[in-house]
Amino acid sequence: MTQLDILILSNGPGEVTTWVRPVVKALRQQLGDDSSVVRISVVLSPCSNASGKEAAIALSYPEVDRVQPAEHFWQFLLWGKTFENWDWRSHGVVVFLGGDQIFPVIIGKKLGYRTVVYAEWEARWHNWIDRFGIMKSQVASRVPQKYAHKFTVVGDLMVEAAGENLNSNSPVPITPSLKTELIGLLPGSKAAKLAQGVPLSLGIAEYVHAKRPQTKFVIPLAPTLDLQTLASFADPQKNPIAEIFGFGGASLVVPENSNSKALLKTTTGLTVELWQENPAYHLLSRCCICLTTVGANTAELGALGVPMIVLLPTQQLDAMRAWDGLPGLLANLPGVGTPFTKVINWLFLRFVRRKGLLAWPNIWAQEEIVPELMGKLQPQEIGEMVIDLLAHPEKLDDIRAKLRKIRGESGAAQKIAQIVGEEIGK
Repeated sequence: MTQLDILILSNGPGEVTTWVRPVVKALRQQLGDDSSVVRISVVLSPCSNASGKEAAIALSYPEVDRVQPAEHFWQFLLWGKTFENWDWRSHGVVVFLGGDQIFPVIIGKKLGYRTVVYAEWEARWHNWIDRFGIMKSQVASRVPQKYAHKFTVVGDLMVEAAGENLNSNSPVPITPSLKTELIGLLPGSKAAKLAQGVPLSLGIAEYVHAKRPQTKFVIPLAPTLDLQTLASFADPQKNPIAEIFGFGGASLVVPENSNSKALLKTTTGLTVELWQENPAYHLLSRCCICLTTVGANTAELGALGVPMIVLLPTQQLDAMRAWDGLPGLLANLPGVGTPFTKVINWLFLRFVRRKGLLAWPNIWAQEEIVPELMGKLQPQEIGEMVIDLLAHPEKLDDIRAKLRKIRGESGAAQKIAQIVGEEIGK
């Protein structure tokens, strides 16, 4: 077999864990484990939600041979040279799994490789990309007929990653009984979101537990977040914003028994279990509802069919720096960031708040399937909403049904690997 290079282009933590992971596994299953024959490289591009640990996560996958972090991306895009001056084989395929779809066009031309793009909701550059693997047939509905042969419906990579984890034998820290209601808290992974998300979500948990003692709460930590950092945002002495939500604070409890989970214990005595294993789909799938911020979390929960309430507290302007896409990148520019953040805040509060559709499931459906709450949120009002949903399980069932309806089928990673194999043959 001819020596080949497979170059994966990706960016944020969500894409690296839920798209790259199943695809590289499927590629190895189809093309073999011999890196001297098929070498898999991952090149990351900048992402406003990135933590800086994405490269380490990608490199931890046994199927991946080498990884370039996002800070060296522009040099590679412009000049075709990696930071470590990687060699490239004469034959290969560029596989797009996150970032801007123009990237595989440019890089594919520079390397002389075929290009395969995974497109969830929109496909671009039809004339320059060789193949598209799309989540649903609707993605190809707006494409000129002359490019239709390039499109193959592969299904939903997010469902693929979730299903892979759900079928594993991963232990679950809390197994809710029929009388227990398990609620997941996902306050984010970056400081700007955690500063508000941690005290707000813990305050909501205290309120709900006081009225429904059968509720239990768990926080699945992002792979880029450690226990001590999370706990610091629950401490009013270290995070003064906690007072805005009337939250008294919580302390970290790390048990001596390594088989037990760490806890956050609030001043009211509520304990919230901390789950560090990733991905946490096996755990999240058992939650009757989750409280989350905007971002990849909403896509993952949507793929699992888990009802959620999406919280966007605006008490702290700097939270906008953690937003997705171009607004997040502009808000973090030196010198420009703070003024631009204020503009973003004003625009979103004035215009976007009226329309909603900030969570991924709502964007996909073009309607508000899951509640999005933006503004100066307080634990009591959100807590009442949670209690109402728990008291009316038919409302949660309706959300689950709608979430499952908008997602694609499973098996996407294997189909993408098959497309790559076909492009290799060309």
